[in-house]
Amino acid sequence: MKSYSMFAMVVMTVGLVAACSPAKDVTQCTVAPMSDWQDQAEFQLQLVEQGYDINEFKVTEGNCYEIYGTDKDGNKVEVYFNPVDGKVIKSETH
Repeated sequence: MKSYSMFAMVVMTVGLVAACSPAKDVTQCTVAPMSDWQDQAEFQLQLVEQGYDINEFKVTEGNCYEIYGTDKDGNKVEVYFNPVDGKVIKSETH
């Protein structure tokens, strides 16, 4: 009985640690204050001028401007931008 109790305790501890772990990694783009960020509307306009068709634009928990849409070649994309300098931090083509 004692070894069963120890096994159950280990299984519960592992499960608790897994439940407390973050579910996903957060892409971090900047720690700069929002006052240093580019205006969202102007930034989106620049992206459209570069050939992006934006279906969704949002600010992420990692302080990124994120878009879902298509690039100039018509590929579906998800792109994270640094809102201060506009650099691409992460890009996925679907």
